[in-house]
Formats: sequence, structure tokens, C-alpha cells
Amino acid sequence: MHYFKYEFEINPEILSMITLLHEYKGRQELLSGANQDELTTLTKIAKIQSIGASNRIEGIFTTDKRLKQLTEEKVEPINRSEQEIAGYREVLNTIHENYKYIDLSPNVILQLHRDLYSYSSGGGSFKNSDNVIAETDSKGNQKTRFVPVSAFQTSELVKNLCREFSKVFSENKIDKLLLIPMFILDFLCIHPFNDGNGRMSRLLTLLLIYQAGYTVGKYISVEMLIEKTKETYYESLQSSSVGWHDNKNSYEPFLKYFLGVLIKAYKEFENRVIYLKNFKKSDRIRMLFDKNVGSLSKKQIMEIYPDISKVTAERTLINLVKTRYIRKIGSGRATRYVKNNEKNGEE
Repeated sequence: MHYFKYEFEINPEILSMITLLHEYKGRQELLSGANQDELTTLTKIAKIQSIGASNRIEGIFTTDKRLKQLTEEKVEPINRSEQEIAGYREVLNTIHENYKYIDLSPNVILQLHRDLYSYSSGGGSFKNSDNVIAETDSKGNQKTRFVPVSAFQTSELVKNLCREFSKVFSENKIDKLLLIPMFILDFLCIHPFNDGNGRMSRLLTLLLIYQAGYTVGKYISVEMLIEKTKETYYESLQSSSVGWHDNKNSYEPFLKYFLGVLIKAYKEFENRVIYLKNFKKSDRIRMLFDKNVGSLSKKQIMEIYPDISKVTAERTLINLVKTRYIRKIGSGRATRYVKNNEKNGEE
């Protein structure tokens, strides 16, 4: 049986990543104090992106319009997918508002899981049957990637996990950025629920990084960054779970992935604060073409700058085409835009 011993030898690469994150954390505190309006905008955007991305990873979808309305609590869920999206919103709100006061324990994990299913059924209790983590290939064949602990062992292992992690986390002898991904990997290897393990792991990630002082997830969606690197995410989990039952696994692959995602989040945070503060929306779209070597669609632009409305994006693109700063390629849904230069000429 796996036992929880939180020790890790830091190599130069990981030390460099942790040092960089310490620096980003300090800069975030300075930026946060001086840019409240920009942070409010980023918070609204990140919440929508986080709820959408974490659910899409598990195959749970709705339209962009409905996602925004559900996040802002302007509509009630109308089907199972929307019920699960609304449940994720509830837990995310709880973590954002109360992370300082939440003590990690089996009961808290069960309560959060109950709230994840507050609009449907099936939450608030550990699995009642054994489960497997499987993947489906291009031909539709399923392959087992990992066999979690049995349902019989789950309650005791979650109790041990929370006890050992909380003890080391509170001692401050080991950097919390090392401890958090180790906990998340262990949580996923236990796979304590019949359903919702992936979403719970990402919510617990936010809870723990906030408690460690790394609140970047409020302003940049960590879940969306995971969604964009989903294959690497699963590969790192797979690599770090090999030998887990016999205490022979290496946490390093998932640890490096986790630190890389946080670094990416902080880079985006700084860039977005600067852009929101110093440039008009039309200027930001124009500058996007300066940085991009290929073509861009309106949808891509709005994904990069989700605070920019469809009307503003369309108006800016029309003006940029009129001034021959960019040119239009294709029509209808296939419409894209590219910056004019000496090589592509002008229309």
C-alpha cells in the first residue's frame, strides 16, 4: 500500500522554476495594489474561462453564451451538463471567497464534492465500487492507464493523505510549490470518487496555491492553460503514477508540468495587466497583428482578449482593413485577417 512521505530532492531545473515563481509572486503583489480596475476585469474573464475549461476537459459542454450566463448566475441550468457547470461555479466561488478559512480534511473534500453536484446527484460520498483510469485510442478501443486504490481502502487513504500533507504544509520546511503537485498526484492516484475526480483535483489545486500565496488563478485561468496542454497534462500524470502503489513513483514529471503552468499563468497575468492599463482595445487588436506572423480570425482575437466585445472587434477589424493595415482573407466563417507587408502586398 502507498504511504505518504513528502520528500523531494530539488534539481537545478526545478530550483530555477521555483525561484522564478517566487519573483512573479512578489511582482503580482505590487501590480495588484496599483491596478484594481484591471484586476476586476481579469477576475470576471478568468472565472468564465476556468468553469468552461475544467468541464470541457471532462467532455462537459455548453454554448459560450450559456456558459457566461451560468457563471454570472443569470440563468438556471437546463440539462445535466449545465448542472455540472453550475456546480463547478459554486465550488469555485467558495474557494475564491473563503480559501483562507478552509482547512483541508476528508470532510472538507466531501463537502466540496457535494457542492460540485449541488444541481444534480451523486456528490458528497467516496466511491462505492472500484474504478480505473482509462484512455480511448483513435479506433475507440479503451486502454487502462492506471488502477486506483480499491473502494474499500479509499476512506482511510484520503484520511492519511490529508493528515500527512497538512502536517508538512503547515511546517513550512519544504517549499509549498513542491508539496501541492505531490498532493494532487496522490489524490488522483487514489481517485476517491465515482465521478468528478479531475474537476475536484483542479479545484483543490486552486485552493492550495491560493493558501500558499499564489493567487494568480483568480486572474488567469489555470484550468484553461491545462486544457490547452491537455496531452502533456495526462502524460505527466501517467509518468508520475508509474510505481505509485509500491512507493516507487517519481513526482518529477508532474511537478515540472505544474510549475510550468504556473509560470505561464504569471507571464500572461503581467502581460494582460500592462495591456489593459496602457492600451485601448482597438490598439491591442492592432498590436496583436504586429506580433503575429500568420493570419487571425475574429474568434481567435476574442479568445486572446475575452474582455473585448464582438462589436468592438468587428469595428476595429473593419477600420484596420479600411486603412490597409491588415487585409481580409476568405469570407463567411472562414474569414481571416493578416497584416499587410511588402511580401503579401495590398488589395
